[in-house]
Amino acid sequence: MIQYVIKKNKLLVAVRKKKLYNGKMDEKQIIQNQNLIRINKYLSSAGICSRREADQLTESGRITVEGKVIGTGERIPADATVCLDGVPVNAETRQVLLLFYKPPGIVCSTKKQRQETTVTEYLDYPVRVYPVGRLDKDSEGLLLMTNQGDLVNRIMRAGNYHEKEYEVTVDKEITEAFVSRMSRGVPILGTVTRPCVIRQTGKKSFSIILTQGLNRQIRRMCEYLGYHVQTLKRIRIMNLTIENLKCGEYREIRSEEWEKLNELIKNSSSETVIRTGGQHGNISRKTNKGTGAKAERSGKGLLSGRPGDHEQQRIRQSVRSTGKNGKRNRNRSGRQSNC
Repeated sequence: MIQYVIKKNKLLVAVRKKKLYNGKMDEKQIIQNQNLIRINKYLSSAGICSRREADQLTESGRITVEGKVIGTGERIPADATVCLDGVPVNAETRQVLLLFYKPPGIVCSTKKQRQETTVTEYLDYPVRVYPVGRLDKDSEGLLLMTNQGDLVNRIMRAGNYHEKEYEVTVDKEITEAFVSRMSRGVPILGTVTRPCVIRQTGKKSFSIILTQGLNRQIRRMCEYLGYHVQTLKRIRIMNLTIENLKCGEYREIRSEEWEKLNELIKNSSSETVIRTGGQHGNISRKTNKGTGAKAERSGKGLLSGRPGDHEQQRIRQSVRSTGKNGKRNRNRSGRQSNC
C-alpha cells in the first residue's frame, strides 16, 4: 500500500513537471507570436497595397520572406526581409494621407480599366497610394488617398459610424415627404439605410450626412423615391473637407487635422465584419482593439442600438412583407411571402 502511494505521488509529480514544461513552452510560443505580424498587414503598413491586394499578391507567389515564397495569412517577424517580385519592401515608408478633389470621370481604382483614367494615374504621386473608400465615376469631391492599410479600415468601416457629407442635385423639385423619407431610411440592396441627416438647400438640391457607404447609396435612395441624381459631390469625411481645394487638386493632411482625425478614430475597429447567412445575416466582429469591447451581434443583425435603429426595424419588417407599390409580396405559388 505504501509503495503504491509513493509510485502514485511520483507519477503526479512527473505529470506536474510535464505540464509546467509545456506551460513554459506555450509561454515562449506566445511571446514569439506577439513579435510576429501577418504578411498582409506588413505590406499594407509599408504602403505597398491594401490587405486584400496583399492576399492576392501572396496567392500569386509574388511575395517572398527571407528568399522563400510565403502563403496567405502567415505571420512573419517584423524585421524579416520581405520582397515583392524580388525587390525588397521597405517597412519604414513615410506615412501619407492626401486630400484629393476628385473630378467627375475618374475611376477610383488602382488597376487600369479599359480606356478609363484611374485615380492613381491621375495623381501620379511619387509614393504608392490608394483610395480610402470610393466615389462613383460620375461623382466628384473629397477622396482620401493613403498608403496606410489600417487607416483605410478605421475610417471606412460602416460599424464605426463615421460621417461623410454630400451635396446633391436631383431632376425635380424636392418635397417635405422626400426629405422625411430619406432621413428615416430607404430600402435598397436588401436592407434599409440608416437614419441620416438631410437638409434641403434649394428647390432641387440638398445636403446629406451618411454613416454608411452602400454601393451607389444616395443614387439608389433617390431612385427608389422617383428622383434621379444630376450631380453628387462629397464635401466632407469626418473632420476633413475640400475647402480651398479646386477640382483636380490635392494636398497633404495638415498636422492639426491629423491630430483631430487620430482622436476620432482611436477607438475605431479595423476588423472586417463577417456575415453568416440569412437575408441580413448574423453579424460577428472581432474584439475592438481600441476599447477592448466585445462587438458581436446576432439575430436582427443590422440593428445597432443607436438612435433611430428601432424605426429601421419597423421599416424592415414592412419591407419584407410589402413591395415598392405597397402590395404584399408573393412567391411563385401566389402565396404571400414571409420574407
